[in-house]
Amino acid sequence: MTATTDARFMALALSLGARGLGRVWPNPAVGCVIVRDGRIVGRGWTAPGGRPHAEPIALAQAGDAACGATAYVSLEPCSHHGKTPPCANALIAAGIARVVTALEDPDPRVAGRGHDMLRAAGIEVTVGILADAARRAHRGFLLSRETGRPMLTLKLATSFDGRIATASGESQWITGPKARRMVHALRARHDAVLVGGGTARADDPQLTVRGLGVPTQPVRVIAAAGLDLPENGKLAASAAASPLWLCHAPDAPAQRKAAWAARGARLIQIDSDPQGRLIPQALMRALGAAGLTRVFCEGGGQLAAALLSANLVDELAGFTAGLALGAEGRPALGAMALDRLADAPRFRLIETRRVGADALHLWERD
Repeated sequence: MTATTDARFMALALSLGARGLGRVWPNPAVGCVIVRDGRIVGRGWTAPGGRPHAEPIALAQAGDAACGATAYVSLEPCSHHGKTPPCANALIAAGIARVVTALEDPDPRVAGRGHDMLRAAGIEVTVGILADAARRAHRGFLLSRETGRPMLTLKLATSFDGRIATASGESQWITGPKARRMVHALRARHDAVLVGGGTARADDPQLTVRGLGVPTQPVRVIAAAGLDLPENGKLAASAAASPLWLCHAPDAPAQRKAAWAARGARLIQIDSDPQGRLIPQALMRALGAAGLTRVFCEGGGQLAAALLSANLVDELAGFTAGLALGAEGRPALGAMALDRLADAPRFRLIETRRVGADALHLWERD
């Protein structure tokens, strides 16, 4: 097939894989398209919970038509026995003649072995089709395997002059209903939603995806060194119904830990600095060790500034409303101790769009 045809079917595989974002961790959200004689005979994407994988789903749909066909897979097929058999073996057994992938899987259990198995079985293998798009699509999984931490998206919803609330703290609502619905859609594409303890105390948020009919909720993560959170709020009331992880310092009071554990929250101890603040790098490593690959941070200002200063933010999602709150309004970010522009974290604009009466701009780390 031509390079143009390969790119077209790989783009479809990537779009199918995106359907699993937020629901397949710790596995990657992979898409697979099986094509025979120019006709799609099978499609699949990683199922919720991470299994079955995309390839066996697409092969089952293709049936006998898979023999002699080409499989387009957005990530190298796995080669190891885990909770499911190797996908490379499934492709071989089905009689696939050619496999086209976007990327090699950096997981040390795979790392080229899947491609080698296919070649050893006489299957033609092409690697690197739409590689840049695949690296963006699989960024969370790739980071988790290469650095031990998940991808982090920071969301800010601000006035035109960069404020998140009036001086008195009023913030509902700076942006309109369509922007808020978009935030729920972004939450749904991440494994977890993260906020700091100050935001949890001030806003008493639910941090769930609402109005979209999603079958599973992202993990709700609160970074609160002392676990000084309201025990009669929305988070406490829903701790047993929707996953709630509380990240705390080693010296958090034992009675608070016991109270939250009794409510059904998962407690994760994070190293703290001499001032008692959670160390951002340790926080992200702990979330990666727990299996998360994509985290959506919604503030507050101190946590956002700490993550930016630590160079841990991979993407920015900024919602801007057409109103101004003035210098007395509360800023979106806490202090970052920057004296030079050269030291400021830089991001590259990848998309802008109108969302109702507001603007959304998406950036990625430069």
